[in-house]
Amino acid sequence: MTRIDDTFARLKSEGRKAFVAYVMAGDPDYDTSLEIVKGLPAAGVDIIELGQPFTDPMADGPTIQLAGQRALEGGQTLQKTLDMAREFRKQDDTTPIVMMGYYNPIYSRGVAKFLSDAKEAGIDGLIVVDLPPEEDDELCIPAQEADLNFIRLATPTTDDKRLPKVLQNTSGFVYYVSITGITGAAEAQAADVGPEVTRIKAQTDLPIVVGFGIKTPAASEAIAGVADGAVVGSAIVSKIAEGRPVPEILDFVKGLADGAHRA
Repeated sequence: MTRIDDTFARLKSEGRKAFVAYVMAGDPDYDTSLEIVKGLPAAGVDIIELGQPFTDPMADGPTIQLAGQRALEGGQTLQKTLDMAREFRKQDDTTPIVMMGYYNPIYSRGVAKFLSDAKEAGIDGLIVVDLPPEEDDELCIPAQEADLNFIRLATPTTDDKRLPKVLQNTSGFVYYVSITGITGAAEAQAADVGPEVTRIKAQTDLPIVVGFGIKTPAASEAIAGVADGAVVGSAIVSKIAEGRPVPEILDFVKGLADGAHRA
């Protein structure tokens, strides 16, 4: 049982849905980013997605691309992202952290070293968007063996023929991408998402959380109402990009979390 498994078990026993918040590590700078991450649990965040900035983020829309650029320009590295998780763990040993990003920085570090360092830093799971199931031996299987959840994305174009392959070695939860396209591009619609969640649940017992296109507390509530939780990234990152004070950012996050928890 990982922290992710424990969190979903607890939420299920409480009859509540999960709220997952994404922030880019190092955006707008290391210290501010760490302050935001440390404040997320008190704002109602059940699982933290910590973005690892990368130079060629193919799945990300302009908002998160720019966040990654700001972080890289500020000197953020994979090591500093691990340091941030380690620093967070000094005050919080229960909130799960999922590192989300691309394979290149992990490959450059070396898979075995990365997994050892990530586990030691307090990372609980990985979302690596450019490694398909056909490459599971590369990172997914070693991650599972290191007791790190490997979380896969399912999308509106993941048909019934492809879905079993996507689910095969997934653990922790399934991340359902509510729209066809990049992050922050369109509004998620619960009427469209609900049947897709039902279709995926027919093939897995894993919790399903839905992300992309959730921008308001009402949308967070609506999407969480048809899934096991909601993920918000671009809307939060936009507040950071505007240079809002940290308490104001966390207050915005709390509104989104309250929405999901009302579902």
